[in-house]
Amino acid sequence: MLDDVVEHLACPVCGGALALHDRVLGCALGHGFDVARQGYVSLLTGSRVPGTADSAAMVAARDTFLGAGHYTPLAEAIAGACPAGAKAVADAGAGTGHYLARVLGELPGAVGVALDVSKHAIRRAARAHPRLGAVVADVWRPLPLRDGTIDVLLNVFAPRNGTEFARVLRGDGELVVVTPTSRHLVPLVERLGLLSVDESKERRMAESLSEHFVETDRSIHEFEMTLGHDAVEAVVGMGPSAWHMDTEVMRRKIQGLREMSPVQASFRMSIFKHRS
Repeated sequence: MLDDVVEHLACPVCGGALALHDRVLGCALGHGFDVARQGYVSLLTGSRVPGTADSAAMVAARDTFLGAGHYTPLAEAIAGACPAGAKAVADAGAGTGHYLARVLGELPGAVGVALDVSKHAIRRAARAHPRLGAVVADVWRPLPLRDGTIDVLLNVFAPRNGTEFARVLRGDGELVVVTPTSRHLVPLVERLGLLSVDESKERRMAESLSEHFVETDRSIHEFEMTLGHDAVEAVVGMGPSAWHMDTEVMRRKIQGLREMSPVQASFRMSIFKHRS
């Protein structure tokens, strides 16, 4: 897995090329990083606290919900947006690797790099696809990827670092950004008191990327899901509301819903290219 993507990885200390020897990724200057027995590698360095990482419970909820196929239309749309000739795909904020694995399934000649700050997520991503390499990394720091080697960069419900995204993408590369709209998870947001999508989110996204990228395409993807109590608990537990809720209180609220509830899924997908 890491064998397939090592040529795209960069040493987080010096930026040099990495090579894999005896389960250690190392550069010419002697910086080394052990590969975990689960198959992933951490390329986080220094004592600075990394960005917020999903907890084990959040990752388990995401794995359960996505594994049940509830967001399959979105995964299909993301895969369909990727150019057929792409050879190297990275996912910044990959989580369990669900969307990247779907993309690789449609691109038989491509390899993928899953980047996430959560070790809990990256452990699962390491098993998501045989051509996927999983790396613990912080999107807010320099990405451990070599300059201009990535054909497609995915960013699904994750923070955006426009400067780093521009550095690692090839000149003709494509950035695929997916964010929820204000209609996402209606009516659960109101009935369960979940965090709602900030109306200024779209403007902030554009501002965060505008220095380096231009939006070339935008589409809205909406579909209705029918969710039982367990699925509702999973979708709540994997999202930002999980950081602010009392689990037992939320569980009681969910039990007060209908046994099967219609729930709206609503996403915005934007395609960006390098600004000329």
